[in-house]
Amino acid sequence: MAYKDPIPLEDLEIGQSATLVRHVDDATLQAFAEVSGDYNPLHLDEDYARRTPFRGRIAHGALIASFLSGVLGNELPGPGAIFVRMDIGFQRPVRLGDTVEATATVQAIDPKTRIVTMDCACTVDGDIAMTATATVMVRTRRRKSAG
Repeated sequence: MAYKDPIPLEDLEIGQSATLVRHVDDATLQAFAEVSGDYNPLHLDEDYARRTPFRGRIAHGALIASFLSGVLGNELPGPGAIFVRMDIGFQRPVRLGDTVEATATVQAIDPKTRIVTMDCACTVDGDIAMTATATVMVRTRRRKSAG
C-alpha cells in the first residue's frame, strides 16, 4: 500500500480540513464485530433491533468514530500522527446503507507541544450523526542532516 506523505506541523493551518467517505453495509458491521468483539444484536440482528427504539439495525458507534481515525491517520495530518484524545457525542444513529462523510478540521495548533486540536463530524446526507474533538500529536518537518 502506498502512503500519502504526512503533513508536518509547520504546514498545518487553522481551518484546513479533510474528508473521508465510507459506506456502511452488512459486511462492514460483521467485520467490525469480529475485530472489536462487539456482537451486540442491535448491530447484527434485524429481528432483535426492530424491537428496540431504533426500529432496526444501527452501526456500532465505535465504527463511526473509527472513520475519523482514517481521516487523521491517512489524510490530515496523515501518517505518523498520534491520537492523544477524542471526545465524542452522538446525535443520530447510522444505519445500514448509509454513506458517512467523516470530516476533520484543524481548530488549534500548539507548536511547543506539537499538539493539534481537530473539530470532527460524521454526517449522513448532510445530517450530523456524530461530532468529536480530537487531539493529535503531529510530526515536525525533518531537518536535513549536515554532511
